[in-house]
Amino acid sequence: MKSIQARLSLGLVGVLVVVGLVLAQLSLWLFEVGLQRYLETGLRKESENLLVALGRGHSGLELDERRVSSAYKRPFSGYYFRVDFEGGNWRSRSLWDMDMPMPKTPGLHAGLQLGPEGQQLLVLRADYRRLGQLISISVAQDYTPVRDGFRRMQQIGLGMGLIALLLILILQRITVTRSLRPLERTREQIAQLQQGKRSQLDTQVPTELEPLVAQINHLLAHTEESLRRSRNALGNLGHALKTPLAVLLSLASSDKLDDHPETRELLREQLEQIQQRLGRELNRARLAGDALPGALFDCDAELPGLLATLSMIHGQALILSHVSAPGLLLPWDREDVLELLGNLLDNACKWAFAEVRVSIQESPEGYVLWVDDDGPGIAPHLREEVLNRGARLDEQVDGHGLGLGIVRDIVDAWGGRMSLQDSPMGGLRVSIELPRQGTRQASPVAA
Repeated sequence: MKSIQARLSLGLVGVLVVVGLVLAQLSLWLFEVGLQRYLETGLRKESENLLVALGRGHSGLELDERRVSSAYKRPFSGYYFRVDFEGGNWRSRSLWDMDMPMPKTPGLHAGLQLGPEGQQLLVLRADYRRLGQLISISVAQDYTPVRDGFRRMQQIGLGMGLIALLLILILQRITVTRSLRPLERTREQIAQLQQGKRSQLDTQVPTELEPLVAQINHLLAHTEESLRRSRNALGNLGHALKTPLAVLLSLASSDKLDDHPETRELLREQLEQIQQRLGRELNRARLAGDALPGALFDCDAELPGLLATLSMIHGQALILSHVSAPGLLLPWDREDVLELLGNLLDNACKWAFAEVRVSIQESPEGYVLWVDDDGPGIAPHLREEVLNRGARLDEQVDGHGLGLGIVRDIVDAWGGRMSLQDSPMGGLRVSIELPRQGTRQASPVAA
């Protein structure tokens, strides 16, 4: 969101600067052209006054000094003229001993310099025919004061433009921030959705976002409903099969199959495997609860409930505890972590004498999970065999068998490592090292 806001701000700044410079240059050029046209009108009137002051005298054309403005009589006053005709020319006294060149073509000319101070002249040449002669009158005015004032106005305009640009940038920053605020709220809600803190997005959004939010909410509701139906169907199927399985197990153990001992043993083993798998799936469904699909595993929120459920299953006399950093979130799907911890803790509870503890720590490389019990433990040379799916060391206790094989499948799918060690509590420690990951993974174990 911040990158979008930065791109919008930079884009608007670029557009404002380019457009502002173009408009400023165009405005200054138009203003200067208009000012020169205004001064040209005054110069043309002066040339017409000089034309009227010309008359026929005893020696030809003469200039009536009484009709000439006093500004043309002061040296370097900034106002000059030159009259050229067939028999010679006249220059204003303000030129002193300087010569003002006559422009080659009629019209307004700028850029001529005159005098010791280098006055910038604006010169107008006008050609007339009077008293049977062709007369060319060039009238000039010092343009330096006007140009200096024009430059001061440019500086003031530039300062005002910068202030206006700064004000526009502040206003556009406020406008863009307020316009993108609904997107920022939606982004925060999606982050909360990923953390399992909400189940739906707020529908009070701008009109442009309504279709997107509606589709996301519909997808979430559909996914949650599908998971709920699947979980309920799994529970119903398990409960429906428990009674027939119990009957079949009782039949397999009766003396009706004494004549076929191999068949009875095979039947009993297969039914026990079905019952074990069915019990594990029902236990998983019970531990999962009504979870938001895709929610992360919040240790503070999930571990107490998980341990309470296991305490009810295995008896209140068993001490279950957990150790984790406050506010620790595991970046994996909540139900996958419940599957992993549920199997580990269930096995530990079945073998423990009095206490089971789960510890979760964050490390620079990722996360470390330990499940300790104070049970009899497992001999080092038998630990690899226990991790194989379906392997069991004690046929009388349903633990350290199928569940650990499934846990290893999950750990392998996440790129982690699992090992069995001696526990400080005297029993078995199951150690799991999981690497950090930037993205959420799909469930590695099929429901």
